[in-house]
Amino acid sequence: MTDLGTKPIFMYQRVQREDVVRIPPERLGEDIDAVARELTRTTLEGKIGADKTLTLIASNIERVGEGRIVHGDGAVYQRVRYDALVFAPTLQEIVEGTVVEILKFGAFVRFGPLDGLLHISQVMDDRVDVDEEGQRLIGKDTKRDLRIGDKVRTRIVAVSLNERAPRESKIGLTMRQPALGKLDWIEEDRARAEGRVRKRKG
Repeated sequence: MTDLGTKPIFMYQRVQREDVVRIPPERLGEDIDAVARELTRTTLEGKIGADKTLTLIASNIERVGEGRIVHGDGAVYQRVRYDALVFAPTLQEIVEGTVVEILKFGAFVRFGPLDGLLHISQVMDDRVDVDEEGQRLIGKDTKRDLRIGDKVRTRIVAVSLNERAPRESKIGLTMRQPALGKLDWIEEDRARAEGRVRKRKG
């Protein structure tokens, strides 16, 4: 795969790429441009490339030059150029997502096409109890709770992408930093801080 654009710095990036798709012998009688477009999408979308980005959408696909026939194969190997919308979770990036699962050891948060693990030790600056029946993580002193469906703001602290099975990639998250956490908690903390400032001024 050749990346003709800039290296992704942000989680979502639009880049132009070149790659090679294999057109099997039984498809050679069809419209070669249409087949190349279809195979580029089915071969590359949803896959993690050598540059550790997940290709979400391939568009504006065009053939580059003539295809190459490999002796003993019968297929045509066709170089294609295309625009790709890619997803690249980046260390230290702040992301907002939704809690999709609560477990004994923490919560899974979905952001974009992947899930990240928010370990129980990274939920808040408080000891956290697990209410398995109620599907909640609860702060022992603060009584703040985290449930499925809650919107959260987290920071990515570990990334290990699985090229064979992207959905099984391991992404570690934390909410134990200022301005991170369940969005409701962030608003509560902001309101409390503004109240303290007003009291001091008054």
